[in-house]
Amino acid sequence: MTLVAVILTKNEATHIADCIAAVRPWVDQVIVWDAVSTDNTCDLARAAGVLVVQRPWDNFAAQRQAVLDTVGAAWILFVDADERVTPELGEEIGIARQDNTINGYWIPRRNFIVGQEMRAGGYFPDYQLRLLRRGSARYDGYRAVHETVNVGGAEGWLQSALIHFNYQDWAQFHRKQRFYAAYEAHILLQSHIYPRPHNFVLQPLREFRRRFITLAGWRDGWAGLHLAFWLAWYYGFMPYWLALAPSAE
Repeated sequence: MTLVAVILTKNEATHIADCIAAVRPWVDQVIVWDAVSTDNTCDLARAAGVLVVQRPWDNFAAQRQAVLDTVGAAWILFVDADERVTPELGEEIGIARQDNTINGYWIPRRNFIVGQEMRAGGYFPDYQLRLLRRGSARYDGYRAVHETVNVGGAEGWLQSALIHFNYQDWAQFHRKQRFYAAYEAHILLQSHIYPRPHNFVLQPLREFRRRFITLAGWRDGWAGLHLAFWLAWYYGFMPYWLALAPSAE
């Protein structure tokens, strides 16, 4: 019942050594699946004694599916370089992989944004489907970002959380959100969904209400308000604006 942890990377020199050290005690092998980094991510990974595989970047779903198609293991644990597996989670994963009735497990995440842990607004428990029985799982190629996976059977939920050091500063936050907004705009166009005037008002308002009220972002105070505003902009407004005027990207 081999378990391999796969860390997807692209210029993650800041995080990679700590990520490897945190996950290594709980798995049979660690592989760094690198999208041709231009920093020393791969050198640091090799120095840590793990296998490095380089594959040019196309999108998130394709990268993860390439892992499932290539790595010969019973179970794959996907970990991002800015995430850390705690001892509690590692022990729970060790038990979960023995259950022959489950094909995939959702893992909660504790998100730290610019140094502050966010406990509401959709940032906790923030379940991610990351522990997969390799032979039955398949990613939806249509969802290039915020990818989805069909595990081909029953799913389970773990209790212990991944630690996610999500966004080191606000500049990184805005860069990533612009990237995600552009992907969402591409999906709208592929689906032949074209913006109408009311989308530019109602969609941001719905997203703000969802984050700040429905998901109780108000519990995180000023940080929750700040995030609700910007996510309303990037998820509610920007995809429609870019779909209307792709050159604005």
